[in-house]
Order: sequence, then structure tokens, then C-alpha cells
Amino acid sequence: MAALISKRLLRSYGSLHSLGRRRFDSPITGFNSLHKSHDICSGLSGERVISSQRVLTGSMIRRFCTSILTPGNDEGAIPSDLLSKKPLATSERDIGLCQDLVIPVTNFHNEDKGFLVLAGDVFDLPIRKDIIHRVVRWQLAKRQQGTHSTKTISEVSGTGRKPWNQKGLGRARQGTLRGPHFRGGATKHGPKPRSHAFKLNKKVRRLGLKIALSARAAEGKLLVFEDLEVPTHKTKTIVNYFNQMEDTKKLLIVDGGPINEKLKLATQNLHYVNVLPAIGLNVYSILLHDTLVMSKDAVNRIVERMHTPIKQ
Repeated sequence: MAALISKRLLRSYGSLHSLGRRRFDSPITGFNSLHKSHDICSGLSGERVISSQRVLTGSMIRRFCTSILTPGNDEGAIPSDLLSKKPLATSERDIGLCQDLVIPVTNFHNEDKGFLVLAGDVFDLPIRKDIIHRVVRWQLAKRQQGTHSTKTISEVSGTGRKPWNQKGLGRARQGTLRGPHFRGGATKHGPKPRSHAFKLNKKVRRLGLKIALSARAAEGKLLVFEDLEVPTHKTKTIVNYFNQMEDTKKLLIVDGGPINEKLKLATQNLHYVNVLPAIGLNVYSILLHDTLVMSKDAVNRIVERMHTPIKQ
């Protein structure tokens, strides 16, 4: 029994300690008690000894364990000072398990339009920052213009004659005034127009887009609309809807096909709201906006695009 209970419990269990002290104050009493307990234990069967040990262990553990009491229907039966006012934490969903997600569908008027099932292999992938980093670097390098240019010695303006005689003046010999060590001269090993793009496998690029969508879905920042129809082209329509959203600084709206003209006019003066077609959705744009709004048509097109086999 001593092996099952820690020394700290034994030290803090004052009743057992005082009982042992009273029982073993006299050696005769202690010997008699030990002798009696030995006879009783020897008389019990193996199953009864084990059950008695479990009962004693359970009673001691229940005495020293601490539990949180929360207010319920029988609040009067428990003193109010013993009740905990702290709400119990609820278990959150484990992300990255490739499970299908059920998300509500709404619109700009916050109307209930039912539910939509999101494919788990597109919207519930494990978050990998290394893949996101590779895709973002590939996007930024590919869009870099690369128009930087400097002039070589054959392109810089100036004469090509020898500035002074080779000998007799005490000056360093020079063959041209267009050299890189002269003011207004050429630039050696300077940048020239070139492409900064590098190759990235299509599987990695597709995986990066899936991870970005999964991250927004896991954060609760992915909204699905029935459609992106707005009643008017006025900017205040989008501004009023944006003000109703919580913890949103930049909004990205993705439509399935061509952008509606009213929606385009309503958002073109807002620097914190951008609109993209589904074919133009990319990782960098998703990361720049903390909230993503997609139409049902855009979701279906993205899922179809992600499920299309990659051409080798």
C-alpha cells in the first residue's frame, strides 16, 4: 500500500499519522495490533485483500483530489462560495485531418442560405509554413519586373581617345576616360534586365493554395456567400457590411466568373477591400487579407481546379 501512495500524501494524511502514533505508543499495544492485523489479513482471501486495498486507495485519493464545481440546477445544495464562476473550456476541432467541413452560407444582407460542405482535401490540410514561404517567394520573384540596367564601357557617353601621353607627365597612364574609376564612367558587373523567376513544381504551388485556404477556414475567417449580388453600386453598401464584421482589417472577395460591375464599382474606392475572380486566387493575396469571402460558384471552381490532374 505504501508503494501506491506517495510520501507527500502520507505526510499530509494527518489522521493516519496520529492514529499510528496512538496505536504504537506502547510496544505491547503495537505488537498486539500488528499481530491481530496479521491474523485478519491472513484469513482474508487474495481477492478480498485486493478489493480492500482498492477501496482504501480510492477513499484517500477522493479525499485529496480537487474538483471544480459549477453552478447547476441544484445550486442550493452546494454552498455558493464553493462554486467556480470560471466557464469550462470546450474542446476545439482538430485541424489538418482532411475532414469535410460544414459551413453556413449567407449573403451581404446576413440572411441564412443553408449550409455548404467544403472538401476536406482542399480546406482542411495541415498548416505548413515552409510550403507557404516557398510559394510566396516564387510569386514575388515571378512578378518582379527585372528592368534594372546599368551602362557598360561601350554604352557610356564619352570619347574614346587617349586622354594624355603615356609617359612624360608623371601621371598614371590611362587609355580612356570612360573607365569605371572615372566620374561619369561605366559600371562594371552591374545589373542588366533579366527575369528573376525560378521554377516551382505544380504540386507545391497547388499545395500552397490548399494550405492557405485551410488556414483561413481554421481561423474562422472564411465566409461563403450564396452570390455576390449587391443592390447598388454605391460604396456605402460594402462599407456598411464591412463595419459589421469583427476583427477584420482587409477583405478579399472572390467570385466564380467575371466580376459583377456593381460590385467592382462599389469596391474600387476602398483600399481595404479587393475583388478577384476564382481563376486569379493565389496564396499571396490570401495572406494579405485577413478575411476571405467566396461565393458558392467560386468554391466549386476552386475545388474542381484542385481536383484536376496535373499535366506533366
